[in-house]
Amino acid sequence: MPIFKNKLLLASPLIAMTVLFIFVLMLYPSATIKPAGLPIAIVNADEGATLPDGSAVKMGDQLVEQIKEASGTAEGADASPVKWVSLESAELAGEGLDNREYYAALIIPADFSAKQASLRSPAPQQPELEVLINQGMNATASNMVTQMVNGMISGMNSAISAQMLQELEAGGVTLKPSQAAILASPIKAQITNVNETGPNTARGNAPVSLFQPIWMASIAGAAISTIVVGKAAAAVASKSGKLGARLMQVAVGVVLALLAGFFVTWLADSFLELDVPSIGDMGLFISLSILAFFLMISAVLSWTGIRGIILFVLLLFFGAPLLALPSEFMNSFYRDWIHSWLPMRFMVDGLRELFFYGNGFEWNGPTATLVGIGAVSFVVLLLSVLKPSKALNVSKAAAAPSVSKA
Repeated sequence: MPIFKNKLLLASPLIAMTVLFIFVLMLYPSATIKPAGLPIAIVNADEGATLPDGSAVKMGDQLVEQIKEASGTAEGADASPVKWVSLESAELAGEGLDNREYYAALIIPADFSAKQASLRSPAPQQPELEVLINQGMNATASNMVTQMVNGMISGMNSAISAQMLQELEAGGVTLKPSQAAILASPIKAQITNVNETGPNTARGNAPVSLFQPIWMASIAGAAISTIVVGKAAAAVASKSGKLGARLMQVAVGVVLALLAGFFVTWLADSFLELDVPSIGDMGLFISLSILAFFLMISAVLSWTGIRGIILFVLLLFFGAPLLALPSEFMNSFYRDWIHSWLPMRFMVDGLRELFFYGNGFEWNGPTATLVGIGAVSFVVLLLSVLKPSKALNVSKAAAAPSVSKA
């Protein structure tokens, strides 16, 4: 039958398997989460204590070693889900949390040894640890770190409690009810969320949720303007005319970015009821993001034609799951070769600072990177006027036979 001679029909199984493979690649990072090297600050401010027999102890140092062994960092940070970073003070830890350097901070107070030594006395005092969870840095990571810390403290409590009860039993000591209650859970962990996500931020995923409409608006605007300007530029012979057409495309992009940026901010605030901190700051940042993406996509399409849009559609599918995960949750291939090259991750980082860190529209890392992407793309877009036009190539090809006949 003629239908079986159709090449597209014969290739359909291969096309279907290729599409399946692409979508499985998209799901792979989320399906194979394996955290490695999550940076967590640890501050050991313990001043030590003197026991009744005159010996001096620093329980904080012992606790740090126990924590590292419990989390698997004693043999090296590469094989461990956590990378403990020792700091000198709680102030430095707070600055690191605000600068998005650490997912959490564990602080051992100055009186830790004194209170732990009192557990064997008739008037025991429960030692406490302060744990600060950097909730705004990543919702998935903050939940995992909270569970990990709770499990770690629970394991240490069980070990310490069993050891102390064995010592007291061997000494024939009778416990008071107050002592028994504390010995059941010797160490208390005070867990506090900092840079909180709040109740109306899509469970902390608002920056990632806004990526898709922003990216699609950038693709749509760039594709339409490239088609229209491309036709107008093809009808103009002079380089100055082509340059004017591209500059007009940039002007359209600026207007589109401002309108779309403030419109999506208004929708996020009024329609989605997200906790938008500032309409003005967020509107300006999203406008900058859309303009940078518009220029980048337009620059590529100006050289490749409309078929180049498939690249940015694939970035949409691959970007969504990766942007929701910390880079420490990915294997080296996705972290180094895909996630690190995603331009939209800077937009997500900037939105995190707006939503959760109290920052406004200011010159910072994400803003500088987006400006850089826009500037380079602007130059590449303008250079496309030097590309030979198809009409010129066709006319040369048509003229060639007449010359040879002559």
